[in-house]
Amino acid sequence: MVASTPSIEFFEGIPEDLSDVSLRQNRATGVRSVLMTFTVLRSIERFRSYTNRFAKALLLTDDEGQISIEPSSMKFIFGGPEGDDLQRVECRFEIDQAEHWERFMRFMHRYAEVNGMAYGEPQS
Repeated sequence: MVASTPSIEFFEGIPEDLSDVSLRQNRATGVRSVLMTFTVLRSIERFRSYTNRFAKALLLTDDEGQISIEPSSMKFIFGGPEGDDLQRVECRFEIDQAEHWERFMRFMHRYAEVNGMAYGEPQS
């Protein structure tokens, strides 16, 4: 089996760089939520997304295969002097099954290792 570099895509063939990820668990329901933050989206730079196939989901790909996730929300935050500079994109989704969470975490560990990211507790 050929090892593949973990990737995150909104549009097929355009890998994105994850800037930050926040993991939470609802103590009452056990449902886990993920907030992925991207400070740059290659898929919208120079409107390249119009020439590639929209995945209709967030695609996470690694050695185990592909995970397809439909975000529950996508928030585009703009700023700058004119208010039209993309500052970041926040992609939120929930994972309610333990085996899906475990698979997601295996992906995140691989992605973090390849991209020099590390786990850290939030600042109080």
